[in-house]
Amino acid sequence: MKRLAVLGSTGSIGCQTLDIVRAHPEDFQVVAIAAGGSKIQLLLDQIEKFKPELVAVPSDKVRKELASLVSAGSHKPEFVIGDQGLEIAAAHPNADTVVAGLVGAVGIRPVAAAVKAGKIIALANKETLVAAGSAIMAMVRESGASLVPVDSEHSAIHQSLGCYKNTDIKRILLTGSGGPFRTWSKDQMRDATRDDALKHPNWAMGPKITIDSATLMNKGLEIIEARWLFDIGAERIDVVIHPQSVLHSAVEFVDGSVVGQLGVPDMHLPIHYALYYPERKHSREVPLLDLFKVRTLTFEEPDYDRFPCLAMAKEIAHCEDTTPCVLNAANEVVVEFFLRGAIKFVDIPTFIRKVVDLHQSITHPSLDDILDADRRAREAATDLLGAAVR
Repeated sequence: MKRLAVLGSTGSIGCQTLDIVRAHPEDFQVVAIAAGGSKIQLLLDQIEKFKPELVAVPSDKVRKELASLVSAGSHKPEFVIGDQGLEIAAAHPNADTVVAGLVGAVGIRPVAAAVKAGKIIALANKETLVAAGSAIMAMVRESGASLVPVDSEHSAIHQSLGCYKNTDIKRILLTGSGGPFRTWSKDQMRDATRDDALKHPNWAMGPKITIDSATLMNKGLEIIEARWLFDIGAERIDVVIHPQSVLHSAVEFVDGSVVGQLGVPDMHLPIHYALYYPERKHSREVPLLDLFKVRTLTFEEPDYDRFPCLAMAKEIAHCEDTTPCVLNAANEVVVEFFLRGAIKFVDIPTFIRKVVDLHQSITHPSLDDILDADRRAREAATDLLGAAVR
C-alpha cells in the first residue's frame, strides 16, 4: 500500500487523485492533505472520507472553522497552518508519495521539502521547475528523491523515453491543443473576453492554467519544465499544435523513430500513471481511448506572432538564472489581473515582458535567491499593473 500526501486536495489535480484513491482503497492510504480555505465543505468531506493524519490549511481561522464542523465522534486530524504547514505536510514521515497539485509558485517550498525528505513526488506543479529547476534538480540528485511528472505532456514524454538515454534523443515534441484562440486572428484576439479565454476546447482545468493555455504560455512553461525534468537543452524541445489532444507528446530519437503516448484528454490517466509507477494497473477511473472514434489526428506549427507569450518563454527557456522565475511570477500576477477584468487579453504578454525587462538576473541562484526574485517580480508586476489600471 502506498501512503500519500496530497497537496492541493480540493483543486482539480487533488480531486482527481482522490478519485483514484477512492477506486483503489486496497492500494492507497491518504496520510496528509493540504488545501486552501475556499472549499470548506469539500475539504471537510475529504477529511471524513479519507481520515488523514494531518491537514494543512492556510490560516487559523480556517482551522477553527473546520474543527468546529468535524462531526462528534468523527476522525479528528492534526491541523497545521500556512506555508510552514504545507512543508510539514509535504515531508510527512508516513508519506511515501507526495502529490504536488498546488498551483503556482506557492508549490516551490513544499516540493523542496518533499525532495529533501527523499519522497517520490508526483509533480503537477510545473511552476516549481520553471522557477527553481536548477536548485530543485540539484536537491533531487543529493537526496535520492524521485520526480514522476503528472502534466499530461511530461507524463507522455516520461512514458515514451522508457529506458533510453539522453544521447538517444534527437528532440522532444511537446504537443498542445492550441487553446480557444487557435484559429482567431490578431484582430479578433484584441476583443477576446475573459469568458472567451476560459472556453478551453478539450480540457477542464482551473482558471489560471486555462488562461495560460489560451495565451500558450502554458506550452512555454512546459518547455522550461521539460528541459530540467529530462536534462535536455531547450533548443531540442519543439511545440506541436495538435487540436485533438490525443497524442499527449512524443520523443523523436536519433535513429528517426518517433515514440509517443496517446490517450483521451483526461487528467486521471497521468495521475494514475504517476501513482502506480513503475507498475501498470487498470482502473475504472481512467477512460479508454477508442481510435476508431478518433479517426483524425492533425498537427500544426505554432504561430509565435499571434502568441507572443510562447515566443517569450521559448527564448527564456535557455536561461539558467533567475529570469524564468521572474517570467513565471509576472505571468501569475498579470493573469490574475486579467481574470479580474482589469486588463485586456492582448495586454498579458506586454506586461509580462515589462517585468522581465526590469529584472537584473542572478546566475547560479540558490533557492532563497529564486524566492526573493519571485517576490520582487510580483511586487514589480503589481506596481506596473496598478499604475496602468488606475
